[in-house]
Amino acid sequence: MASVKQVQVTFDCADPERVARFWCEVLGYVVPPPPEGFATWDDYNRSLPSEDQGSWCACVDPSGVGPRLFFQRVPEGKVAKNRVHLDVRAGTGLVGEERLATLQAECARLVALGAVCVRVMLADEENESCIVMQDIEGNEFCLD
Repeated sequence: MASVKQVQVTFDCADPERVARFWCEVLGYVVPPPPEGFATWDDYNRSLPSEDQGSWCACVDPSGVGPRLFFQRVPEGKVAKNRVHLDVRAGTGLVGEERLATLQAECARLVALGAVCVRVMLADEENESCIVMQDIEGNEFCLD
């Protein structure tokens, strides 16, 4: 029997704090408090060797329901399509024109945050409408 109770999704990126704050805005997540003994994350980062400062950032669902997102700095840039991506569920329970209008409105909000709309995939017999997007560092995600 599996004993896993939680899942964390990890992103490789160039600027962990910037990407974490983007996803906080997208999902309504928050950056957790700094480690005990530090008043701010800046204080914590200043305690680290210079090469480790700002090397990671995390964000969490304040309701405790969604997975923790972890962002780690890596030296190489993104070169291929993600093997794993997030589906941001904005149109759940909606159908037809109401669903598409909701997705388009959410797409506009995310574009204002720095996301890129890659393509709109309209519903067919097998699939619901969704919008393929990229976050501020080019990581693909679906808005559905």
